[in-house]
Amino acid sequence: MGNDKTNMIVAIALSLAVLLGWNYFIAAPRVEQQRQAALQNKAATTPDGVPSPSPKEGGPSAPVPGTVPGAPGAVGGTGAIEPREAVIARSPRVTIDTPALAGSIALKGGRIDDVLLKNYHETVSDESPRIVLLSPMGTANPYYGEFGWVGQNAGPLPGSDTVWTADATTLTPGKPVTLTYDNGAGLVFRRIVAVDDKFMFTVRDEVENKGSAAVSLYPYGLVSRWGKPTTQGYYVLHEGLIGVLGADGLQEYTYDHLAKEPLLGNATTRGKTWTGVTGGFVGITDKYWAAAAIPDQAAPYTGSFTERTDGATKVYQTSVLGGVRVVDPGATATATQQLFAGAKEVNTINAYQKNLGIEKFDLMIDWGWFHFITKPMFRALDFFYHLFGNFGVAILVVTLCLKILFLPIANKSYQSMAKMKAVQPEMASIRERYGNDKLKQQQAMMELYKKEKINPVAGCWPVLIQIPVFFALYKVLFITIEMRHAPFFGWIKDLAAPDPTSLLNLFGLLPFAAPDIVHLGVWPIIMGITMFIQMKMNPAPPDPVQAQIFTFMPIVFTFMLGSFPAGLVIYWAWNNTLSVIQQYVIMRRNGVKVELWDNLRGTFRRKPADKDAPVKG
Repeated sequence: MGNDKTNMIVAIALSLAVLLGWNYFIAAPRVEQQRQAALQNKAATTPDGVPSPSPKEGGPSAPVPGTVPGAPGAVGGTGAIEPREAVIARSPRVTIDTPALAGSIALKGGRIDDVLLKNYHETVSDESPRIVLLSPMGTANPYYGEFGWVGQNAGPLPGSDTVWTADATTLTPGKPVTLTYDNGAGLVFRRIVAVDDKFMFTVRDEVENKGSAAVSLYPYGLVSRWGKPTTQGYYVLHEGLIGVLGADGLQEYTYDHLAKEPLLGNATTRGKTWTGVTGGFVGITDKYWAAAAIPDQAAPYTGSFTERTDGATKVYQTSVLGGVRVVDPGATATATQQLFAGAKEVNTINAYQKNLGIEKFDLMIDWGWFHFITKPMFRALDFFYHLFGNFGVAILVVTLCLKILFLPIANKSYQSMAKMKAVQPEMASIRERYGNDKLKQQQAMMELYKKEKINPVAGCWPVLIQIPVFFALYKVLFITIEMRHAPFFGWIKDLAAPDPTSLLNLFGLLPFAAPDIVHLGVWPIIMGITMFIQMKMNPAPPDPVQAQIFTFMPIVFTFMLGSFPAGLVIYWAWNNTLSVIQQYVIMRRNGVKVELWDNLRGTFRRKPADKDAPVKG
């Protein structure tokens, strides 16, 4: 049985390595490869970060409009920052009112810069403030989407100071709003903005040439964020600039990564551009929310990720620049783009990819390299959630289904373990017979295994099977917004957060808030108990060191998982419980004594003093 115990130690060590070390050996090299590849692709951009068309396309010489000069949030050039409500109230706006969104579009500048998520709050309480996604210039953290045209010899183009005229005061699903601006030089601009019942805006820009000469214009779309936001800094989660750009596929740049890119065109702008791209999107993502500019999926464009310095503030921007539109006198040019601004709901993202044909839009959610495990895990949890109405129950049911699925493998494993227990006397006799001759001892053991048809490594399988399941569930709990603030029963109000109770204040019985020095709630303790019982199903290893390791391992895991999401701890406790029941049934069927109670009594029984031990002084 010693070999079996050793194998289990190795399996558990592998589990920890996968959970805590995979990002160091896999994700970090991946980020470095992206950085090296980016250094080989230098291209020029306009001063505010939107890439210029190539000279052969008749590119504009003027920068793209939309970037407010001066310090972020500057009001009238004073550099003052005002409350969000005050900034919004001062500007003429079109109200946004949908089942999922609230906010407004600024008529001065035509930006979508005021978006709140109606169905998401900062805490588990519905009374807490709603999540604010986009905010206008003049606030502490400007963050907005913008669309328009660049070109030359076309007269004044709509910019950040342009005041548009709207044909309605409210934008709702099914009722688009048309914004109009006449530049006084022969061009009339119209912007038809529509929104669905979720998080997608459709922006159709039209320009009518009433002048006497043709003009060349290029449509653009961008997402701009002023100031570096606070990120969680986990390799298992990407936060920052993201996009799918043609043959280069998924591109993920952290804010720090972008700061290491080469300068582009001037002394303050760094970044990366991709030319001749078709399909995909560019945007900025947080853990649960994102904003992304989505170009015409059938037309080529140039995409860019940039960082520039505006005063003392970093400005991060993702943008797309479409191909030239030559607008003859009397003609009208159009460009249709979209803006996603909302929560990264899995089913919503997938529906946009399918129904709108957005290439690989599902990669907006960071499923990671093991997406072939994490995606099916989420689909299973989501299915049972809609069946039972509780993600905690869904975790229990999925765990049970996985137990049934892997039942043949587990049965063989436990049967092999039972056979090893049955030959424990013979194994002990072999160790005694050959003493320190490890080679002969091992040969005799192998002959015994062969004779009794025992697989000495079979005991690893129940633990090894848990590794991908554990990681997949951890990833799903960590990245999917569906798990955010998802309750279980009792005191578990958020499966994606640690158990809020604490042993230090006796789980709330003592009248003080427990410090976060040691986070140990009820469910981690339950998990530790189930792990302890599972280990006591087997006889103690003959090696005293191994015996001590297995005695303290449940305690170590209890403290280690104390700060993990409650859903993961519940899964582990439930899986341990099912494993104990399964192992008990199989051992009884194989006629092997279940040593649980004997081992438990032996653990807590006081050992008698050794009579042969020398008496001290």
